[in-house]
Amino acid sequence: MELTAIGWNLFHGRDSPPDPALFTWRSRLLRIEERGATHVQVNRDLSAEFAAMLAAAEWDVALLQECPPRFAAPLARACGAEAHRVLTSRNSLGALRALAARLNPDLIASGEGGSNLTLVRASGSLGGIAERRELAIREGRPERRAMTFTRTAAGLCVANLHATDDRPALAAEDVLLAARAATDRAGEAPLLFGGDLNLRPAEDPEVFEELRERFGLAAPTAPGAIDHLLARGLDVVESPAPWPPERHEVRHDGLALRLSDHAPVEARFATRRLRE
Repeated sequence: MELTAIGWNLFHGRDSPPDPALFTWRSRLLRIEERGATHVQVNRDLSAEFAAMLAAAEWDVALLQECPPRFAAPLARACGAEAHRVLTSRNSLGALRALAARLNPDLIASGEGGSNLTLVRASGSLGGIAERRELAIREGRPERRAMTFTRTAAGLCVANLHATDDRPALAAEDVLLAARAATDRAGEAPLLFGGDLNLRPAEDPEVFEELRERFGLAAPTAPGAIDHLLARGLDVVESPAPWPPERHEVRHDGLALRLSDHAPVEARFATRRLRE
């Protein structure tokens, strides 16, 4: 049986044009749209655009990070998927944060709060979600990190993590702790372990070597990538690769609106160990 997986950091539901000059204070404070030669930068709620893009893509399981908590139910409905959400950091007074994000997403930015969200299409080969677990990886400073551990009805286990940003030593600690927790929980079942790991194989090869040798998790997306889909007990049919920029863009008044500052990573796997 084959399955398609994608991983995507949603940038807290915001857009990210390639020209940094389009990020202006007047846009951030006054919500004025900034237009360049090819792209536009908007400061408004983009939940419908993210939902439409994910719904149109072909996948069986999606691992999403920096997902606004309020996005979980609409994304699941749009995609015909079952959802497993774990809150990460900055989620106190969630209703007020969500209201502020709807009014001015760029001003509150990551202050809206975040979550890791795993979506499994119930009509696909994985048959929906059979088990949901929240595994705390880091509590307290610099900020909370938690992993979704999801067991599908077909037997595949999925671990979805966003590791600590801008601190490679802490990110490495997060990833290895998460890998141990995920493999212990999965037992002998095939495992997909991924997300925004904030580690590049070219810069931290020893971490990815340990993931492979100690936990059987391979292979990273690319030497310079931080978004990965690692697998154990799965055959790689199509190696993880990022979408080209234009694939996560939509048209807006004749210009391109690029969703997120990360490109989705997509891979295809096969296994004989899932129940058919």
